[in-house]
Amino acid sequence: MSAVAPTLQAFFSDRLMREREASPHTVASYRDTIRLLLTFASQRAGKQPSALAFEDLDAAVIGGFLDHLEHDRGCGPRTRNTRLAAIRSLFRYAGLRHPEHAALIERVLAIPLKRHDHALLCFLNEQELDALLDAPDRDCWTGRRDHTMLMLAAQTGLRASELTGLTCADVHLQTGAHVHTIGKGRRARITPLTKATTAALRAWLAERGGNPPDPLFPTRTGKALTRDALARRLTKHTAHASAGCPSLRQKTITPHTLRHTAAMRLLHAGIDTSVIALWLGHQQLQTTQTYIRADLSLKEQALARTTPLDSKPGRYRPPDRLLRFLEQL
Repeated sequence: MSAVAPTLQAFFSDRLMREREASPHTVASYRDTIRLLLTFASQRAGKQPSALAFEDLDAAVIGGFLDHLEHDRGCGPRTRNTRLAAIRSLFRYAGLRHPEHAALIERVLAIPLKRHDHALLCFLNEQELDALLDAPDRDCWTGRRDHTMLMLAAQTGLRASELTGLTCADVHLQTGAHVHTIGKGRRARITPLTKATTAALRAWLAERGGNPPDPLFPTRTGKALTRDALARRLTKHTAHASAGCPSLRQKTITPHTLRHTAAMRLLHAGIDTSVIALWLGHQQLQTTQTYIRADLSLKEQALARTTPLDSKPGRYRPPDRLLRFLEQL
């Protein structure tokens, strides 16, 4: 067994799980990346994955793997960059354990991220949001669950993993009602609740019952909803809501769209972006600035406050006949 195998095992068990306490989603993403890389490198080197050496994972091989992702597997630049970020994390860790391979590791770490177009964020206006919240059939148990879940997501801006990971103990409906979450990077935060959301959660908890550690939004079998199940429920309700709100058909609605919607509602209410960053659990304020770029109404307000340019359009006058003759030479 080469030095790569124990380094890989220590990277996942020591660095990711014990030191960084990475979420299961992060561990799974890194695992899939490394598994794809080892499969590609072993086929290229003609070795078993456990026999691969660092020389079999140099910058040329990593570059070929990234091209393989794009051209053979049909991955976009964002997925390529995500895979590269996982590889960089592994090689930074390997650099501490194997300084003898510092030059090779440095060349891998120098591989740049691929630039790509940044599309404007998709979010719902008030009419579209009302139509979506009215879509679940509240005459049935799952409809009442989904209505409360979508309302909570649109008001708090929780990520899909944060929403599905909530337990009954995470919701506090007394004075100063709020929801407690452990978000990205193991950062804990509390998000206040409006009166309408508090009332909906109070009614749901009375019907849901259960113990404090139980999932807040369970399936019929009592297990927590998965991210895929949340996305399927949202797609179903969006299709139903689009019958009364046709503009929803022009948008791709995902659980993250509700997060964007919560941020835009705060922005329209005049909340400072630094507060919105804390609300959403953003580590960098630059991430929150993307909402300003996506909002046309804020740009229109800024335009209305500026002094219009006092410039009259000019009138074309043909040049002198002699000058025209010279220009045509």
